[in-house]
Amino acid sequence: MVVLAASIISKSGKALVSRQFVDMSRIRIEGYLAAFPKLVGTGKQHTYVETENVRYVYQPIESLYLLLVTNKQSNILDDLETLRLLSKLVPEYSYSLDEEGIGKMAFEILFAFDEVISLGHKENVTVAQVKQYCEMESHEEKLHKLVLQSKINDTKDVMKRKASEIDKSKIEKNRGEKGGFMSLQSMGSGRIDTGFGSDTSMSSNVGGFGSGSGFGLNTDVESFSSNSKGRPPSSATAPPKGLGMKLGKMQRANQFLESLKAEGEVIVEDVRPSVGQSKPAAPPPTDPVTLTVEEKLNVTLKRDGGIGKFDVQGILSLQILNQDDGLIQVQIETGGNPGILYKTHPNINKELFSNENILGLKDPNRPFPTGQAGEGVDLLKWRMQSADESLVPLSINCWPSVSGNETYVNMEYEASSMIDLQNVVISVPLPPLREAPSVRQIDGDWRYDSRNSILEWSIELIDSSNRSGSMEFVVPPVDASTFFPISVRFAATSTFSDLKVVNILPLRGGNPPKFSQRISLSTENYQVV
Repeated sequence: MVVLAASIISKSGKALVSRQFVDMSRIRIEGYLAAFPKLVGTGKQHTYVETENVRYVYQPIESLYLLLVTNKQSNILDDLETLRLLSKLVPEYSYSLDEEGIGKMAFEILFAFDEVISLGHKENVTVAQVKQYCEMESHEEKLHKLVLQSKINDTKDVMKRKASEIDKSKIEKNRGEKGGFMSLQSMGSGRIDTGFGSDTSMSSNVGGFGSGSGFGLNTDVESFSSNSKGRPPSSATAPPKGLGMKLGKMQRANQFLESLKAEGEVIVEDVRPSVGQSKPAAPPPTDPVTLTVEEKLNVTLKRDGGIGKFDVQGILSLQILNQDDGLIQVQIETGGNPGILYKTHPNINKELFSNENILGLKDPNRPFPTGQAGEGVDLLKWRMQSADESLVPLSINCWPSVSGNETYVNMEYEASSMIDLQNVVISVPLPPLREAPSVRQIDGDWRYDSRNSILEWSIELIDSSNRSGSMEFVVPPVDASTFFPISVRFAATSTFSDLKVVNILPLRGGNPPKFSQRISLSTENYQVV
């Protein structure tokens, strides 16, 4: 028995993987493989085909053929046994039995073929043995890696101990220098200027330190050294130790920041974390009673049209400053949208809300909580889901087209007439670029974030004067899917529920407390995919 080649081909004769076990030219094996589909008849149940020179032993695997090319003197039973073993091995290495899956795992399949067939003859192996041989696991190699990792961990521990010792020595040295400053108080009577503009008696040998009085010396020295923008007093004969180096570092850092700004980067001067950076803080309430109507919009639009997801979630919250104003009820008015489902707080009287649109506690003698920080007390929640495209407040169309060595991208927005949108930002992902894209035409402003490779198209206000707008820019040739998903952010003072607070009803009689209401609509996740 001599197996000339083991191959995986398509139904049209295209060779995906082929391993020759005897000396054979490429033209010859390609000719054998190209002739095979013409020899296979339709509707026949044979597993082999013979020609004048060779025998084809084959087995279909989904849309492909697993094929052995042997000489005619080969034992057909041994060939079928070899074919059966190879047919079990191919699914073990290829996650999908198609051209793409076979192509990605071509070398692994070839290595498995080599373990089964040697010089054209079948080896006495099983599927498990072939997998073990191909994995080539070595106990010595694992042991070597464990020893190497142990040495790396030991080196890291030594490095940490050395760094800790260096830090301790620096701290002790700094303490010694400060102690030296204090010991200089009892010496001489030289005059220097303090950081507060006063004069102090001190030895003339230390006149260049520019420090303050004896009882405040340590504090003044520390505060002066930590300020990189400070300057030594004009009467000091020498700058504090290390101050010149700090100024030099600051100057180089400023040059680096200026170069980043020139490239279009946004530099945040104060890098300390701030709660207000992620969400604009609402102004503190000034009226005795403040009610906030807030809706969050989650929308997924398809690039070819249609809605993947449209979800609106709203909440009405109450904030009371004075305890005397807690015994109240809130009368609201809704827009009558039948697609909105309302859900009250468990402590709210549901029958009163259903019949009269009044939000009040089940126990009328119990006041609402007062002095609540942040968002206040949640009274009512609602949700709306829909597949109606007419409800979408802002639609985005993106039309990329490749022309030569450039990709022209035409974008267009269309806003609904129901809501005026504010602070609209449309973020378009771009391929990595060496320089900003060329914006040919735009309605609004644009900004390129080179670090994240995003082009931001911003429109301050979309109202009846600009319900639609467009932008055109040019980038190097890329695939159209590069520009998706497109993210959108905006805010509005109108809501889908059109919920409003119309009155505050005091339970103890008298004049109702003064109240204010805030209404906002914002995007939580708005994308075109």
